[in-house]
Amino acid sequence: MILSTLENPAGYRVVRHVGLVQGSTVRSKHVGRDIMAGLKEIVGGELRGYTELLNEAREEATSRMRAAAEELGANAIISIRYGTANIGSGAAEVLAYGTAVEIVAEQAAS
Repeated sequence: MILSTLENPAGYRVVRHVGLVQGSTVRSKHVGRDIMAGLKEIVGGELRGYTELLNEAREEATSRMRAAAEELGANAIISIRYGTANIGSGAAEVLAYGTAVEIVAEQAAS
């Protein structure tokens, strides 16, 4: 499965449009991460616990989007985008979406 933020990945040609696919996950904060984040706010710096949380959420949303595309018979997802939203206190949604397509490699010019 080829994943791309581009509309037309170099070296490939879209031969069939399959449709919109998406994947999402909602994650909540962990108490330990909240305590460490509170301490970090005092001294400044990256909130690594939250960075890890968002990376895990992005990976899960991407995996679910990929599964949806495979279910539809696509071999690529193009124009991939991500979005986030707060869901209540202490939880966030990460959404991955894109266009599922069938692509083929372009033949090299002679």
